[in-house]
Amino acid sequence: MNGAQALLQTLADAGVEVCFTNPGTSEMHFVAALDTEPRMRAVLALFEGVATGAADGYARMAGKPAATLLHLGCGLGNGLANLHNARKGRVPVINIVGDHATTHTRYDAQLQSDIETVARNVSPGFVRTSAGTAALGQDAVDAITAARGLPGQVATLILPADVSWGEGGQPCPPPPLPAPAAAEDAAVQAVAQAIRTGGKTVLLLGGQALREGALRSAARIAAHSGVQLLAEVFPTRMERGAGLPAVERVAYLAELAGVQLAGVQHLVLVDAKSPVSFFAYPGKPGDLVPEGCTVHTLSSPAQDAAASLDKLAAALGAGSIEPPLAPAQRPGRPRGPLTAPKVCKAVGHLLPDNAIVIDEAITSGLMLGTMTAGAPRHDLLTLTGGAIGQGLPNAVGAAIACPRRPVIALVGDGTAMYTIQALWTMAREQLHVVSIIFNNASYSVLNVELERVGAGAATPKAQAQFELKAPVLNFSQLAQGMGVHAVRAGTAEGFCQALEYALAHPGPHLIEAMVPESLAGAKRKVLPWLLRSLPSLPQPVAQALKRKIAP
Repeated sequence: MNGAQALLQTLADAGVEVCFTNPGTSEMHFVAALDTEPRMRAVLALFEGVATGAADGYARMAGKPAATLLHLGCGLGNGLANLHNARKGRVPVINIVGDHATTHTRYDAQLQSDIETVARNVSPGFVRTSAGTAALGQDAVDAITAARGLPGQVATLILPADVSWGEGGQPCPPPPLPAPAAAEDAAVQAVAQAIRTGGKTVLLLGGQALREGALRSAARIAAHSGVQLLAEVFPTRMERGAGLPAVERVAYLAELAGVQLAGVQHLVLVDAKSPVSFFAYPGKPGDLVPEGCTVHTLSSPAQDAAASLDKLAAALGAGSIEPPLAPAQRPGRPRGPLTAPKVCKAVGHLLPDNAIVIDEAITSGLMLGTMTAGAPRHDLLTLTGGAIGQGLPNAVGAAIACPRRPVIALVGDGTAMYTIQALWTMAREQLHVVSIIFNNASYSVLNVELERVGAGAATPKAQAQFELKAPVLNFSQLAQGMGVHAVRAGTAEGFCQALEYALAHPGPHLIEAMVPESLAGAKRKVLPWLLRSLPSLPQPVAQALKRKIAP
């Protein structure tokens, strides 16, 4: 048995069943060894960012890591953006990165690079270059252990070519599954006491706290003690829809998040990070915790969020409370010229049961949460690290993890072009993914940010950096060129018809929604003024404006 064969058997024995690949010469023995391990499914991606984003989406839905196979430091570098998203989402991923043979590194060949330094950007907790074939099995076990512990993380194992082809490989038995503990009694009692004081309290839920069991416990606490529930702005995976507790997400715009958190005296973190603004803005705070608010941690990402919430509910006497649940209700069928809100309305109107919804729609998806709140139960995956180009690859991974569930990815036109090659993998694997591309011919969010950051009015040269016109992209033709059934829709009626067809027919589909910008013209000009005015407005007025801008 050579090193590659021992590595594959070790991965498969530990339950790692999928490898998203973009191999090169240094990885040829690993590729050849795939035929010796029938439990490992190999999925080819035409760009490394698709492979890494697919591994992220797979792990979010499968609850265990996939592997990636990447070519040297350059290949790893091409996949960094979506590995960054996985790191921020605390998602388990195992990178296998090929390297030159140990005897070849002294030549400083054209593709030679410092792979470990590249890897530490996205997998700071585990980076290792395997030193020999005999040690490779244990190296793989250590990578698996690091990746699937709590919190989940990206683990990178660098595989020199001669370690891969060398004989004497020894598979190693799988490591034990992690057994996270609930919050300490002292932390539970401290949070319970803070809630009992009667001040305005918010439970900020993230990570595992946004799954059904934890959500129900959090909702019992809210119903019993009058606390408010909020979810992280970009959850890794959130279960929602009719029959589950409804939880509002923290707004992306810091000014709107400030409205949500105004007057909070106790902020309780449950597998969540204390909220901060995405960027620095002149004259605005980066820390979104209001002045005078005390931040408490019920459970860290390394602890069991559901069990911790159960303990808190018991401490408060809320364990038997029946919490309010989202009622089953759908918006009506939209009509007339197509707009981004009408696309969201159509998705809410037609969303099938048990779907997986991937939201990378940026400004065009502002109404998605409201329109799908009462739709059948579904999972929501979002852009955890803010590095665009996640949506289409995430859809690939989610569809492979859950082949009997429909996947709907809502993606902006600019972000779609980062990883458009994912469509080819969808076609090759015949995945039932419906990709909805909002084509408004603009990086619309950057127009908004130009106003918010105070850089001045957009000059023609500046404006040109945010426009996707001349030429306008044609995603339906791009998709058809990669083997995906695709249509363009310019009316709500046409869009609904296309979505019904796509949901009813297995395989990949793309619907190109030709829409105007959601925030354009007068709306875009007045938005910065409205945001600046929020702190000085009465709280009910500020909350009403928040619901209007980003419900």
